[in-house]
Amino acid sequence: MSAAAFNSGSIAARSGPRPVNPWIIAPLVALAAFMEVLDTTIANVALPHIAGNMATTVDESTWVLTSYLVANAIVLPLNGFLSALFGRKRYFMLCVIIFTISSLLCGLAPNFQMLIFFRIIQGLGGGGLQPGAQAILRDTFPVEKIGAAMAVYGIVAVVGPILGPLLGGWITDSFSWRWCFLINVPIGIVTLYLLMLLLTDPPHQRRIKLKETGFDYIGLSFLVIGVASLQIMLDKGQDADWFNSNLIRVLALLAVIGMLCFFVWEWFEKHPIVDLRLLEERNFGLATLGMFIFGGILYGSTTLLPLMMQTLMGYNASLAGEVLAPGGVAVLCLMPLIGFLIPRVQTRWLIIIAVLINVTALVMMSWLNLQTDFFSLVLCRFVQGLGLAFLFVPFNTAAFGFVPPARVSDASGIINLARNLGGSFGISLTNAYVRQMAQTHQNFLAANISPLNPAYQNSLNNMSAALMRSGEASSSAHATAQSMIYNLVQSQAGVLAYLDAFKVLAAFFLIVIPVALLLRTPSFKSRPVMKE
Repeated sequence: MSAAAFNSGSIAARSGPRPVNPWIIAPLVALAAFMEVLDTTIANVALPHIAGNMATTVDESTWVLTSYLVANAIVLPLNGFLSALFGRKRYFMLCVIIFTISSLLCGLAPNFQMLIFFRIIQGLGGGGLQPGAQAILRDTFPVEKIGAAMAVYGIVAVVGPILGPLLGGWITDSFSWRWCFLINVPIGIVTLYLLMLLLTDPPHQRRIKLKETGFDYIGLSFLVIGVASLQIMLDKGQDADWFNSNLIRVLALLAVIGMLCFFVWEWFEKHPIVDLRLLEERNFGLATLGMFIFGGILYGSTTLLPLMMQTLMGYNASLAGEVLAPGGVAVLCLMPLIGFLIPRVQTRWLIIIAVLINVTALVMMSWLNLQTDFFSLVLCRFVQGLGLAFLFVPFNTAAFGFVPPARVSDASGIINLARNLGGSFGISLTNAYVRQMAQTHQNFLAANISPLNPAYQNSLNNMSAALMRSGEASSSAHATAQSMIYNLVQSQAGVLAYLDAFKVLAAFFLIVIPVALLLRTPSFKSRPVMKE
């Protein structure tokens, strides 16, 4: 494939030099990545069904999620190394093969232990799909259409986590939890066949030979220890009462030591397994930080809103999913517009607009109450979807705008790991914050429940009288009224905690504005060059 063909926005087909339209490649690789993104959340609502079917507890069933995320997080930053070792096409196809076969095995798993093992294999295979798809899209489209390429990937990265629980709930209720995994098999087979026919390695694909460079066993060991310990700590910290648990303290220590040693070793290693020196490029380093924050806000708010609806407002899983779905629709509708605006508007201003829209949505969520109607909840999520669409694509465009084509695979692995780790931090810290603030609000509200408080005494007497009029025995009416008031206090404390969390997320999001102001806008006329 010639450089001229590359710049014209086409890649060569496997069977000859005839170019393939990039809009054929884009949905193909996006579909492969979409399967992987869905599997990070699709099984969430199926955990009680898995626990019942596999004769385990719901708490233990969360290892179905944790095992996948740990394996996935380890492989993500290795994308550049593995693509250079096997070739991008071969590695991407290998990931699809591993992911598809392990999905089949997960769906057929005879017991819980085998399910966890197959989920680990699935996570290892899926770890190369997101960064691989992003790198392929980046190289398939010409520079002037890079916004369109990032818009395609944005649909995958933003809509996938939103659609996962909704689709997972429908599949579990209508068929079986096993189909949450089996659904990947036919899609994987078709995708693999088309990839074999249409995809080729780019002309600038760097290749390495282990005989010449050696294998960075030390860097890989530090990566596994650091990322695995950090991911398990974040996933299990809430259930284990965080640092009151010896296990969490040990995991935190291992995470700090592992990640610190990994960064130092990889920075000075001649042939690193993860090229962290890419972070020296200002745009890529800032965009990676921005994507870490973005991941925390996206996953944190996506977790908080349905939890609030299901625990305090009486919504079931399906209705909660219907509230989230319009946010994905907003992203889908706006992505073509974002792709059009990217070459015409500075990315920093698009990001700032996105931040302000997201902050507005989170502030709207902080005004919710237990009587909020369905359409008001949908509106909050729809507004947030508008902001997410404007944020993801410009950040990725700015990140890759000054990365040379030969290092795109390395860069995509690093920035995807940052977003995923940000999501893990966002979910864990927001849940911990809600639990802590709920206790704080409950203590404050309970201080007003005293026989010396006339308002409380009047409410208690009125409720007791109402219960007796409805047939409650006078001997138990007083105790029942007290129980009802206590439940009301708990509900109010809970909703205040969620509203506080939305306010904190809104304030935290404002950090992205100074990050955006420091970004340079890439040129869309010629490929920028960065020191190799």
